[in-house]
Amino acid sequence: YEEQDLSTEERQDSRVVLKLPAKLAPIKLAVLPLVKKDGLPEIARSIIDECKPHFRCFYEEKDTIGKRYRRMDAIGTPFCVTVDHQTKEDNMVTVRYRDTMQQERVPIDQVKNLVLQSL
Repeated sequence: YEEQDLSTEERQDSRVVLKLPAKLAPIKLAVLPLVKKDGLPEIARSIIDECKPHFRCFYEEKDTIGKRYRRMDAIGTPFCVTVDHQTKEDNMVTVRYRDTMQQERVPIDQVKNLVLQSL
């Protein structure tokens, strides 16, 4: 477990991160629709349905995306996938990596393999 200070001049901020190896993380992937409407939850659920037979996944749609990321960091989830409005146009999602907080756009059909390769 690690507490990181993310404060800036404008505001105080920190995050708690449970830095487990991906193989040991109880939940490997969180799928988070940006909003609870516009078909985004349905896309998110389809990703969950595809990945669920291979590893433990978690779906969450309440609170802001930042709060959801923080909750997933605190329980050690190595990957968060965000389904946003752009997803409907390009069939890609944003993958956020717990340890670096970096994000990248990945085709939906590559999400499962991305996680499996880390295990």
